[in-house]
Amino acid sequence: MVEGDTDALDRNTFTALVEPRSPSRLELDGGDWHQISPKYVWVQLISSGVLIVLVAAAMLFLTLFLNQTWAYIPGGIILAISIWTTAILPRQARSIGYRLRQDDLVFRRGILWQRLVAVPYGRMQLIDITHGPLDRGFGIAQLKFVTAAAATGVTIPGLEQETAEHLRDLLVEVAESRRTGL
Repeated sequence: MVEGDTDALDRNTFTALVEPRSPSRLELDGGDWHQISPKYVWVQLISSGVLIVLVAAAMLFLTLFLNQTWAYIPGGIILAISIWTTAILPRQARSIGYRLRQDDLVFRRGILWQRLVAVPYGRMQLIDITHGPLDRGFGIAQLKFVTAAAATGVTIPGLEQETAEHLRDLLVEVAESRRTGL
């Protein structure tokens, strides 16, 4: 990859990739790990907060006004799961990273359930940038890679808009040069 491109990929990102605490770490040679924007955490916290408020309001409405006390059980379960996932969200976000190597892009996410995917540049068929209303408000986007094999499809969430566009252009250029050699 081109050396000057890494500076554009690391603007406004987390400073260190969170590794699992287990002694067996996934080691890959070549390239530096790049991370997502901390703004992704805020977008996810707001989304989770809205869900928590809606579930709590529905649960209270059913129990207080309609005398449906059974609503405490599913509402409590949904609230507990939502609060737990919200609590671990910052650590999960810091575990998301990607590495641009000579022949492929490596994507990793997860602490407990880890996913590590290498997508060869020559196999990339579509590179798509998407963003929802909150994403646009915070200036972040998701970059999605589609290949012929559905199992290797990768979505990198929480990239700064400029980073996503730069990475898309860079990957399209590299993918085109690799496909011509096939």
